[in-house]
Amino acid sequence: MLKYKSQIIFASLVVLSLALIRNYEEILFYDPFLSFFAGEFTNNPYPEVVEWKLYLNLFLRYTINSFLSIVLLNVVFKNSEFLKLATFLYILFFVVLISLFIIFLHYFTDRLMALFYIRRFIIQPLFLLLFIPGFYFQQQDLKKQKT
Repeated sequence: MLKYKSQIIFASLVVLSLALIRNYEEILFYDPFLSFFAGEFTNNPYPEVVEWKLYLNLFLRYTINSFLSIVLLNVVFKNSEFLKLATFLYILFFVVLISLFIIFLHYFTDRLMALFYIRRFIIQPLFLLLFIPGFYFQQQDLKKQKT
């Protein structure tokens, strides 16, 4: 345990940073959908949205969460190939998700749950929850191949 003390501390700070972003999201980011989706939204129209501001803030939040996630992956795995793959996937997923978000926001206004979940993947570091076990099992396979 003592061998990994600095890694544990640094990983804890990254996780704490992600939690603080989530806790102070209303202060840090413009997102009228935070309060909209917090209440009963199924029969309500979309809130008033300043689109450029919303898209910019979604991009900033996704970028910050992705950066912290990549830092955490680096602390845990120390594998440059994993980091390259994660970076590529984060960029690809953002392009796909923001495109879907814009399409659903403008053309599928009756698909509120789809918009809710697309936005959830943009604003929360959910991909990290997939990458950690995926990279762990990949690392284990690499170790088996070497022996």
